[in-house]
Amino acid sequence: MPNDGVVTAPDVVSTFAKKIKQMGGKIFEGVQVNSVLTKDDTVSGVETNLGTINCEYFVNCAGQWSRELGLKSSPKVRVPVHSCEHFYIVTKPIPDMDRNMPVIRDPDGNVYFREWNGGIMAGGFEPPHHGGKPVFHSGIPPKFEFQLLPEDWDQFQILLDGILNRMPLINDAQVRQLVNGPESFTPDQNWILGQSAEVYNYYVAAGMHSRGIQAAGGVGRLISEMIVDGLPQFTNLWQCDIQRFVPHHSNRKFLRDRVKETIALYDLKYANSQFSSGRNLRTSPIHTQLKVYGANFGETNAYERAMWFTPKHEEDVDEYLDESAMLKGTFGKPGWFNAVKLEYQACKERVCIVDMSSFTKIEIKSKGSEALDFLQYMCSNDINHGIGTVIHTGMLNSHGGYENDCSIVPLRDNTFFLIAPTQQQTRCMFWLQKHLPKDGSVQVRDVTSMYSGINLIGPHAQQLLSDVTETSTLTHKFKPMTCQVIDVGYASNIITMRLTHCGEDGFVMYIPSEYALHVYEMLMNAGKDYGIRNAGYLVIRHLRIEKMFAYWGIDMDPYTTPVETGREFRVVLEKDFIGKEALLRQKKDGISKKFVQFQLESFNLDAPVWPSGKEPIYRNGKLCGMTTSAAYGFTLGQFVCLGYLHHLNEQGTPEIVVTKKIHDYIKDPKAKYEIDVAGTLYPVSVGLYTPRMAYKAHDKPTFLPMPETT
Repeated sequence: MPNDGVVTAPDVVSTFAKKIKQMGGKIFEGVQVNSVLTKDDTVSGVETNLGTINCEYFVNCAGQWSRELGLKSSPKVRVPVHSCEHFYIVTKPIPDMDRNMPVIRDPDGNVYFREWNGGIMAGGFEPPHHGGKPVFHSGIPPKFEFQLLPEDWDQFQILLDGILNRMPLINDAQVRQLVNGPESFTPDQNWILGQSAEVYNYYVAAGMHSRGIQAAGGVGRLISEMIVDGLPQFTNLWQCDIQRFVPHHSNRKFLRDRVKETIALYDLKYANSQFSSGRNLRTSPIHTQLKVYGANFGETNAYERAMWFTPKHEEDVDEYLDESAMLKGTFGKPGWFNAVKLEYQACKERVCIVDMSSFTKIEIKSKGSEALDFLQYMCSNDINHGIGTVIHTGMLNSHGGYENDCSIVPLRDNTFFLIAPTQQQTRCMFWLQKHLPKDGSVQVRDVTSMYSGINLIGPHAQQLLSDVTETSTLTHKFKPMTCQVIDVGYASNIITMRLTHCGEDGFVMYIPSEYALHVYEMLMNAGKDYGIRNAGYLVIRHLRIEKMFAYWGIDMDPYTTPVETGREFRVVLEKDFIGKEALLRQKKDGISKKFVQFQLESFNLDAPVWPSGKEPIYRNGKLCGMTTSAAYGFTLGQFVCLGYLHHLNEQGTPEIVVTKKIHDYIKDPKAKYEIDVAGTLYPVSVGLYTPRMAYKAHDKPTFLPMPETT
């Protein structure tokens, strides 16, 4: 990397310290933090061994000590980091060593090299099959900040093999020292940044995985922007946001086992790569049944979700089966592709069951109208609808961006049921609680674990549900985007909505968890005559991308607004809500980007690399946006991407224009659009709306035999 540079930690720290002092800041060394003081769950000060400092904001950037520091407040702040031993060797000077030798990174060998005082410093990160070596499981010893750990050549051997393979001259070098210094790692290999969910104005910048020096300047800027402006400028940090975690991620035993894997920073990550440790912790009541049917699970927010099902040989679909490749990582056509195709066909032709239990579920209620008033202020859509109406709405920030995208149902007077994406469980509760009335008139409760979710998708979903319930499922009595509380079999109080989150007809049932297995078995038995089939979460992706359904955290984030995503119809400007002023400005002044769908016109499914999101988009040869998500459209017969197109001025930079102008710009017949997939440019057609599709039924519909269960 031609622009790489090399520095030492003391030089960086002393330079920063000098700048801080020049700007009037104060630095105190050797000070012990006893506790972070709070008032009304908000930072109020820091108590140290030398006295108390009153403050409005606190930043926990204590590295491997950040988890312990997080426990020194009330309420406690969960910072999921755990230390691992990290090794590197330092050689004595080597003749003719170039002091300007570039930093070398060898991901295949899991190692790195740099020049060090005339010799070589070489270290690495153990691969997953070998595993890292956790340390300090019972706590970091006092006064450890300048100490090292004992040498462990056996643990280092796998890295030493990679070092000697890549740089054979080290075979003849004299080793000055094997350094063993602990580094902290997180449950998913991403950093931990942002405001904690437990204490307001308490920020965290930790879990840098030994990259703290190279990241320091950028992280400092981002945290500062969060404190001053509420959001970093132009940077979506959701993958690093501390609120992506749930409580169990901070469990010390879980962390000890997980960081053995997450230390493998150079390990190649494929689409849908999964960690193997700390699994099967959060499971739905039908998890075991799904395994019997051949479910292959993935982990989302620590929840086990069936991603796809291995087809049975009895289905006479040998052309779909490539069992040896189904679990193999790839950047191209995945081994499970044809299995998901079968599930897609069943969703279009018959009826499928998808376990949606992982979705976030929250109850909001009050004695009077306070809950309604609260939600009216929090949501961009009008929540004041009759009982049983499903309202799809965004919760926006002051910039008009999506803090959450959810569905809300008034279940009874002054009681509302909210459904949000799985990864929103911590973030959604934080956002709601942050804005709650101070008088305690509104109660918010996370009920995710109280309800299991079953998504019934397909043209036979209506008839199947009517077979197992006394409630009429006829369209004129159970209309789309409405909700009823029904019985299924012997089970009662099942919150059932006529929607599927993917654009197909069907129902989502939120079932009291103790009834979930009974309801599932009722549906599977009654569904035999309709060719019912289990489907995994991957089929939802194919269906919703084809229908141009945007998902939060993938296609929408705090930097995208309803105007930009084409969701103005879910905004009611006649009422007051967070972000209204920003949307009014966009309505008046215009926008610079628009959410669109792309169809790749000549993409070969056997290409070595498939689109997966974040591919560059070009308009007449100029970069004008990035994709956000991608999937093959089985009905369209083409690969489909979603993403944002920017309106470029003559200089090639984005500019704000009125909505009509950006629509005309996008649909200009003279414009040529291409998407860069791994260096190959593919021509694409662009659409602003859901495309017209005519699904052609599969020639030989298949029915899945019921397996024997215990």
